[in-house]
Parts: sequence; C-alpha cells; structure tokens
Amino acid sequence: MIDKERVLFLCTGNTARSQMAEGFLRHYAGDRFEVHSAGLEPGVIRPLTLQVMEEAGVPLKGAHAKGVEIYLGKVHFHYLITVCDNAEKNCPAVWPGVNQRLHWSFKDPAAFAGSYEERLQRFREVRDQIAKKVIEWINEK
Repeated sequence: MIDKERVLFLCTGNTARSQMAEGFLRHYAGDRFEVHSAGLEPGVIRPLTLQVMEEAGVPLKGAHAKGVEIYLGKVHFHYLITVCDNAEKNCPAVWPGVNQRLHWSFKDPAAFAGSYEERLQRFREVRDQIAKKVIEWINEK
C-alpha cells in the first residue's frame, strides 16, 4: 500500500488562507492527499473565512487554528506550501522531513479595512484565487 502524499499549508495565523487551501484540497482531491494546515502564530479562525467557505460548498466544520510546532520535525511532508509572504519569510529555512517547498502568495483578506460588505468581498476574492490555484496544482500532479 502506498501512503498518501502529505501536504501542509502554512500561513501566519492559520485563520484564513491556509484553512481555505486545506479545505479546497480536501474537497477537490478527495482522499488523494493527507492535508494539514498550520500557522506561525495561530489565532482563531475568522468568521468571514467560515462564511465564504460555506458559500463555496466547502464547510470547515470542526476546523481550528493549529501552530506549526505540532508538525515541525515530527511529521514528514511531501509538500510544504506557504500561502502568505510573512510565512514564507519567517518559516524555518530548513525543515526536516519536507520534500518540496512551494510558495503561493495571497493577500491577507483580514488586513483589508472597509465595511462589512467590502471585507466580505475581499474574503470571497481571496477564496476564489486559492480555489483556482489548488485546482491548477492538482491538475499538474
């Protein structure tokens, strides 16, 4: 039996982008990968993250923000994918047990200041960018 390839999506807080990427890879790839996400400084998943993923038909029920320390040097990953520039810059340069490191740069939807509707729209835009990138990546594999 061949083990599934393990993928870790990493961002700063594990509250939006990495959660979205994890949800989309699970959704679109089925059980093809073992998918995880984490943050350098984990917080609480943002309500707008949950809302826009629910709208996309990919609910994140039971998801919670996790710190990178639960994986660092403890779990082998075929792919470590940073989804924000801060995580790419601050992620350990050497990560034992990682075969390939990729960087997908997405703007932080939570950093956008505006009305509720404007912030919701920003979360939707980033969600859609992440979904597109995940689908492209799956198709390349």
